[in-house]
Amino acid sequence: MSFGVFSKHGVPRLGWRCGDQVLDLAAAGVVPAVTLDHFFSEGRREWDSAVERIVAAIDAGAEPRHPLESVTLHLPFAVADFVDFYASLEHATNMGRLFRPGGEPLLRNWRSLPVGYQGRAGTVVLSGTEIRRPHGQYLDGDTPRFGPTRKLDVEVELGFVVGRGSRLGEPVSLADFREHVFGVVLVNDWSARDIQGWEYQPLGPFLGKSFATSISAWVTPLALLEDRRVEAPPQEPEPLRYLRGGRDWGLDVELSLELNTEVLTRVNARTLYWTGPQLLAHLTSNGSSLRPGDLFATGTISAPEPGSLIELGRLPLSDGDEVVIRGHAGSLELGEVRGRVAPA
Repeated sequence: MSFGVFSKHGVPRLGWRCGDQVLDLAAAGVVPAVTLDHFFSEGRREWDSAVERIVAAIDAGAEPRHPLESVTLHLPFAVADFVDFYASLEHATNMGRLFRPGGEPLLRNWRSLPVGYQGRAGTVVLSGTEIRRPHGQYLDGDTPRFGPTRKLDVEVELGFVVGRGSRLGEPVSLADFREHVFGVVLVNDWSARDIQGWEYQPLGPFLGKSFATSISAWVTPLALLEDRRVEAPPQEPEPLRYLRGGRDWGLDVELSLELNTEVLTRVNARTLYWTGPQLLAHLTSNGSSLRPGDLFATGTISAPEPGSLIELGRLPLSDGDEVVIRGHAGSLELGEVRGRVAPA
């Protein structure tokens, strides 16, 4: 059960997924907005009220419903900005050991703040979009080369979708997380590890990650995840005051990664060291403003199992490989993120 945008005759409509069908919300008289972007402006009270109305309408047999295979799905919202974090202690530790062998896996700042990078909103694509192998600069032995990545990877992530913006210069507090965040999507932040490893110091990921980020076609509203909230893992040392809280926003959401139909790994968002409210509070702590449609993601979730191929020892992806990330919150299906690798 989640929001999405679909069309049957070329005109986008706001829909609600019910199993293998999609309910046309405007035609059913439940939500007048015709896209999710229009619905964002209604605010938290209407978002939650709409979910209640939709559930009741479905129970009452609301129509029209269309088989999923008969409709065209679209990017569910216009992505305004994209930020990706590094919120999994296990992933940060694993990658630190791989990129800095013999050194301290975690850099000094990691336990003090949610590390992240600013991505490119224009390369966030819908599940099912073909991913062309990117070119970039990497080290071949000790020699820099330019060419197609030889170490294309995937990352299993959860993304938060902002529905309500904020004013420039006014940070968003931990307590206001729910007023601004509409819901969640599944995310695959495709990564070229050889390009990333050569360029990431000192300013972080750039061309190794900016070529494509895939998201699910369906946005699950926060209202449907309330019963999946759990206490997040303990933090040591205690963070600074503006990040002190939000620990009851661990989300018991299970995600799996498939490669060519083989399930490689299963992870759970409840293991993340930094929670959604902490990510948002840090993102806006310098006064950076939010816009409806902003997307900020957790970074790779790597517990209880690794959430990327490099950690699993399964690199590289080959041309023609298909990767699928699926998500569940108990009996609630969060959809999937699917992508096939195309040649450079």
